[in-house]
Amino acid sequence: MATTPKLDPPAGTATPDQALATARNAVATTTAESSRPLRDVVNYDLLLDCVHCGLCLEACPTYVLTRAEMDSPRGRIYLMKALAEGTLELDADAVRHLDLCLECRGCETACPSGVHYGKLIEQARVYVERNYRRGPIERVRNWAINSIFPYPARLRLLLAPLRIADRLGLRPLLRKLAPGALRDWLDLLPARDRGVEAQRRNYGVAGDSTAKAGAASNRAVAEAPCVVVHHGCVAQVLTDSENWNSEGALAAAGYRVARLERTVCCGALDLHNGNVERAREFARANVSEFKRRDADSIISAASGCAAVFAAYGDLLKDDPEFADDAREVSARVADLSSLMIARDYRFSREFRARVTYHDSCHLAHGLGVREGPRELLRSIPGVELIELAEADLCCGSAGSYNLTEPAMAGELVRRKADNIVATGADYVILGNPGCELQIAAELRRRGARIRVMHLADFLALADSSADATASPRL
Repeated sequence: MATTPKLDPPAGTATPDQALATARNAVATTTAESSRPLRDVVNYDLLLDCVHCGLCLEACPTYVLTRAEMDSPRGRIYLMKALAEGTLELDADAVRHLDLCLECRGCETACPSGVHYGKLIEQARVYVERNYRRGPIERVRNWAINSIFPYPARLRLLLAPLRIADRLGLRPLLRKLAPGALRDWLDLLPARDRGVEAQRRNYGVAGDSTAKAGAASNRAVAEAPCVVVHHGCVAQVLTDSENWNSEGALAAAGYRVARLERTVCCGALDLHNGNVERAREFARANVSEFKRRDADSIISAASGCAAVFAAYGDLLKDDPEFADDAREVSARVADLSSLMIARDYRFSREFRARVTYHDSCHLAHGLGVREGPRELLRSIPGVELIELAEADLCCGSAGSYNLTEPAMAGELVRRKADNIVATGADYVILGNPGCELQIAAELRRRGARIRVMHLADFLALADSSADATASPRL
């Protein structure tokens, strides 16, 4: 089990306990008459849902590591309230504690009062981005992330030299010569997996798909539920097999799989980074595409994207042109495992493997999907599922968090890897590409022979490979 060291605050900033005391004093000294927002920081009424019971603390990854109240949901709510009431200034200390939140929403699962913490932290970050000037290095870093990641063509262009280096076998040399931060970034970028690409060819679908050949009559196929898989932005560049294998699994289960004519970013990165206006632009584009396909269900191989689709109704609630369609789109969001189980899919092969399952944050806490993937894995003949300790504790990926907060992300992924190695599993299965890249990089650094796979890729391996083997490949 990993230790839980306290991470020191940046030089020149207040300690977490000092910051908490400041925030509490600011809230306590506000009179009843003036305890209404003076600043438009968050939806103030949502803050009042918190009864400060503290049940969220142990569900918060940053609190688990630092044991600092201001790095917990309760502490950050104190902070937001003080900022809103004008009794605390938006300084470097306040911004730092808000920045350290992973937005994993584990606190929402633990909260007995139903506090909408995800909404609160997103709104607070909008306020920060509009009212706080970051240092030049942070501004350049955030500009690069926001300008490249949501656009697949730009990301492919950026990664082209690395792909050439991989073909020439130069990645080990690049890693050896790279400075620490760049080396960590390189570790997150997977080399091309020829085995997974072969699975895609065997299991994938072409064009609008139908049920598995010979499995149903033409009439049954035409009446089958229709599903659309959003291919994402980063996912289609780094982990595209997960999209194709999701479509293949759904087709094999008897769904009609429709393709989007245009795919744009879901908007998750912008919501996490306080750029709500561009998030709404992406949401409008996606809502239009989803409506054009008129699918019964919408899924994404990236659980973070799926959770944002499910929030489109709230994100566009004040948009007279898109509000109704956005609510309808949100209601149709599903996940791969629930759709497979709904069709009572049966696996045709035995696949002997010991697997463990990591709960991707937004799948578990955002969409409430926990048992479905486990049930699907247990239904595969020969698969032994071993439960993972702290399965729903964030791995530290969290969108671009592992790039912007590498120290905290590193502590979290080491803790996650300790728990994974302790299971003795051959595979760790999960539902989000970011988690896959983060955990796989740490296991490679350790030389562990545990293969990290998205659920869709594992289904393809287990169900379509005549010579499938449980031997993990790195």
